[in-house]
Amino acid sequence: MLIGNRGKYLGIVFGVTFATLLIGQQASIFCGLMSLTTSQIRDIQGASIWVMDANVQFIDDVKPLSDTALYRVRGVEGVRWAVPLYKGISRARLPDGNFQQTILIGVDDASLVGAPREMIVGSLADLGQPESIIIDERGFNQLWPDEPLTLGKTFEMNDKRAVVVGVCKASRTFQTFPIVYTRYSRAIRYVPPQRQVLSFILAEPQPEADPRAVCVAIQQTTRLRALTRDEFYWQTIDYYLRKTGIPVNFGITVALGFLVGAAISGQTFYLFTIENLHQFGTLKALGASDGKIVKMILTQAAVIAAIGYSLGIGFAALFGFAVRDAERLAFFMPWQVPALTAVAVCLMVVLASLLSIRRVLVLEPAVVFRG
Repeated sequence: MLIGNRGKYLGIVFGVTFATLLIGQQASIFCGLMSLTTSQIRDIQGASIWVMDANVQFIDDVKPLSDTALYRVRGVEGVRWAVPLYKGISRARLPDGNFQQTILIGVDDASLVGAPREMIVGSLADLGQPESIIIDERGFNQLWPDEPLTLGKTFEMNDKRAVVVGVCKASRTFQTFPIVYTRYSRAIRYVPPQRQVLSFILAEPQPEADPRAVCVAIQQTTRLRALTRDEFYWQTIDYYLRKTGIPVNFGITVALGFLVGAAISGQTFYLFTIENLHQFGTLKALGASDGKIVKMILTQAAVIAAIGYSLGIGFAALFGFAVRDAERLAFFMPWQVPALTAVAVCLMVVLASLLSIRRVLVLEPAVVFRG
């Protein structure tokens, strides 16, 4: 009965496939956007604890600290070491007179904690040279399009010369600005002078200490906020979920995909059942119970769900593979996306089957002997 009418069978499969594709694709793009908001937390490695102003809500919500905060954190019991980190927006002036906003990262002069891990051209040691900076690959191509990755390029920040001594790999950011790395002492000269310039403090607990317990000790001692990398990661995501319209916009698209898929598959599945009422009536006349009939319908629905889900999530993954190098589209499909999409598809198919099940349950076996 399921594949007897090839047109309706393919129509049901198409409805489920389309809904799965839309749900999986939009959910993956949403996860991709959320990953962009936390890319710098993941890139800045080497420390387990981030210390910041008590009112900071996410990675780009920088509220400068006083220099004495660094020494207070270093004095907390359980802290192995603590180093400064500058993060802010600076304006680069290119030799041709154009200006470009950049994300400026200033890492500890001595340890270079927070510096990029993967260099393409140059070396981290070159940050010891005067006026030296390291720029990410995307930022280099943005400032000097269609040019090879070469060292020695120059521009100005705050009327001070900056020389590119290295090009690194860095994750894409939500703001899409070039990322410039330099030493902390040099970074604070590349921005307008202000009384407080310390953005974050990166700290590491003693080997035997629990990072969360050390965070609590830092908060109690200094009245600053101390979070582990994972906690800061999820706090940033939580901010974008609560304070922006991104979840609502993508949620509407996912909901529409679910409703469209349920409507297409439900209508087609119902018409399919109506056309096969004589077959169901015959089974009832032969003694098949209502429970067995329901199992038959649900088995048909399960086959459709499995085929449609496999095709839809496969197409969504192929889409992500095809756009993996696209600069303007974020796509990230963690295992939770296929899992939750499978749950949505199962719910959609069950809802689509309910009308058909009700129609068959009230069917009289005598319909076989009519007309």
